[in-house]
Amino acid sequence: LQNFLCYTCKEYVEDLAKVPEAFLQEANVRLIVIGQSSYHHIKPFCSLTGYTHEMYVDPQREIYKRLGMKRGEGNNVSVRSPHVKSNTLLGSIRSMWRAMTGPAFDFQGDPAQQGGALILGPGNEVHFLHLDKNRLDHVPINTVLQLAGVKTVNFTNKPQIIDI
Repeated sequence: LQNFLCYTCKEYVEDLAKVPEAFLQEANVRLIVIGQSSYHHIKPFCSLTGYTHEMYVDPQREIYKRLGMKRGEGNNVSVRSPHVKSNTLLGSIRSMWRAMTGPAFDFQGDPAQQGGALILGPGNEVHFLHLDKNRLDHVPINTVLQLAGVKTVNFTNKPQIIDI
């Protein structure tokens, strides 16, 4: 994650929360989210997003640095995550409100730090790595699921149409 206050990260994790544990178990895959703040922020963030899979923190951003994750916004700001529902203004206001009304006024990490997605293992082999260029450059969750051998998820609230 970029950080726990980022509205785009919150909305992305809300969709990650929709991935059934049974899908992951069937494929022998673990879904892990890593944030860059104190561990104190994990429980409130999981309550906010409904996320029940594994979550860890890297307050010193060592993993981010090792993977070469960038700081700052890249030039390609036309990229848009399919998992982000809020517009920039409203999402930013909500993020600031959460920061100001939280237990401690805490921006929860470097707001310029970008995140990414990777598929690791078995062992230390990296099968897929996507480094976000900006806060909207999330790789679609179903893309990562497919590459990891996990069933995909319908993230829309629309019923699926089955052609017979």
